[in-house]
Amino acid sequence: MTSLLKGLNGIPFGLVGKKHIIRIPSIVIVGEDILDSVVDVVSSLGIKSALIVTGNKTRKIAGEFVQELLLRRNVRTKVFLVPQPSLAYAQQGVELYSKFKFDAVIGVGGGKNLDVSKVIAKETGAFFISVPTTASHDGIASPFASLIERKGKYSLTAVPPIAVIADIDIISKAPPRFYRAGIGDIMANVNAVQDWLLSHKVRGEYYGEYAANLALMSAYHLLKNESVLSNGDKEAIRTLVEALISSGIAMGIAGSSRPGSGSEHLFSHALDKIAERPALHGEQCGIGTIMMLYYRGDDQWIRVKEFFTNIGVPTKARALGLSKEEIIEALITAHKIRPERYTILGERGLTREEAIKIAKETGVI
Repeated sequence: MTSLLKGLNGIPFGLVGKKHIIRIPSIVIVGEDILDSVVDVVSSLGIKSALIVTGNKTRKIAGEFVQELLLRRNVRTKVFLVPQPSLAYAQQGVELYSKFKFDAVIGVGGGKNLDVSKVIAKETGAFFISVPTTASHDGIASPFASLIERKGKYSLTAVPPIAVIADIDIISKAPPRFYRAGIGDIMANVNAVQDWLLSHKVRGEYYGEYAANLALMSAYHLLKNESVLSNGDKEAIRTLVEALISSGIAMGIAGSSRPGSGSEHLFSHALDKIAERPALHGEQCGIGTIMMLYYRGDDQWIRVKEFFTNIGVPTKARALGLSKEEIIEALITAHKIRPERYTILGERGLTREEAIKIAKETGVI
């Protein structure tokens, strides 16, 4: 059975010729104290061995527990520690996986662990099981990864998880900053969907209205639940986690990261290259969303900024440890990050004068 399912796992997704192939998680488990569900998932898929990809901190938080659960069920395991989300570490993981012939890759941790796990799974044709320990980004359920190489951070198509196991007890213990970053990443959808539609109109790029609406629903669901999110308690964490999973599924349906990644993400990736000490991805996308909505003349930037302020999501560069010059430079160069991805920034990007005005008028600097 496992070999059959692994064969199915190798099917491509997205736009393939005249076909639109959708791949999304088959199993999603969200709740409190449910980490032991990994055993049920592994058993149901007939998995006999697994490579657990985690980090030094997340190994102690959840990785060791997952390994112990599997060992008790006679599932052969090996732990691969990932210090950073680089292509080099992903390649090491592929080599390790190939050497020991595992059935699955289980990513336990934050963005870097899950992103590396996805790439290993893609290259080996393995199952990928996502076990997030933070709610900082929508990659916990999406088929896309962001890795670092010499030229900087870049996004690539990997594989969606076959299962997502989100334990709210564990995720709620992460520093509040990660929670706020997750909110910023979800609200990016408000701008990203508009960039996607713009590219459809200007360049004829495929635009999926259903995936777009699902991504927007994730963002507007957060706006609707501002009072819940302001508490930052387990109910708030669950509300965010469900929105993150929904957003990731929207990308799986679209076959691209378009529903959740537009000009605000290009700005964030530019900051990753420019800034001496970049902030968290979702934090940067949050202020990027405010500025890009302003630039496109969408008054929603005011509501988004107010929402961020009310629940403690940073809206100013200095709150993120970023300088004014870093913000300006990132705005000016953002359009060069992925030139094939058309956004409101167009092909020429922003002038320095435009960048300064945008950042000042929105209060980011």
